[in-house]
Amino acid sequence: PKRPPIQGIEAYEGTSVHYSVRKMEQFRGKRVLIVGGGDSALDWTNNLAPIAKSMTLLHRRDEFRAAPDSVKKMRELVAAGKMQLKLGQVTGLTGADGILSSMQVKGNDGAAFDIQANTLLPFFGLTMKLGPVANWGLNLDENLIPVDTEKFESSTPGIFAIGDINHYPGKLKLILSGFHEAALLAQQAFRYINPGQRLLFQYTTSSTNLQKKLGVA
Repeated sequence: PKRPPIQGIEAYEGTSVHYSVRKMEQFRGKRVLIVGGGDSALDWTNNLAPIAKSMTLLHRRDEFRAAPDSVKKMRELVAAGKMQLKLGQVTGLTGADGILSSMQVKGNDGAAFDIQANTLLPFFGLTMKLGPVANWGLNLDENLIPVDTEKFESSTPGIFAIGDINHYPGKLKLILSGFHEAALLAQQAFRYINPGQRLLFQYTTSSTNLQKKLGVA
């Protein structure tokens, strides 16, 4: 996970700063600030708002990558006065002995302001970096690898890309989609490794051979 570039944030990790929610009850009665604009940020904003003493969602812009229904619910909470939505970025933290008291924010208009909170949940997601792959001569689309949807192969035969790093029309960044992509990739890889050999397709629910390999026979 890409953590926020805030100096000294490590002093609050595990006490006032959390990168995931394991038990909702630990946030009951807290003044919570959630930072981010994706599904995790919006889901936990909507789920924790009813039990938190106060809830603020901070995002760098008034557009969100989360599911439209989650965004709609968040805006309804704002309209009902049950939480606040702020636009900007956290620039600093104030607190003592691992307990936060407020966060300093630079608004989109350049003005600085404080948000009173004793719990920070930063949901910045993942940063995808190609590293040396960027120099392989592949056709790229905004730092993503375009692939076909038959075998999820890149512009260079034998080089595949699955998961969040690839791109194609209708791409959904879901684990379920990644499993689907991996299955089709594996079939094409088999053909490269075993040219001319027949691919025997088997199911774990009915193949005793696969069940033995998995140790469930």
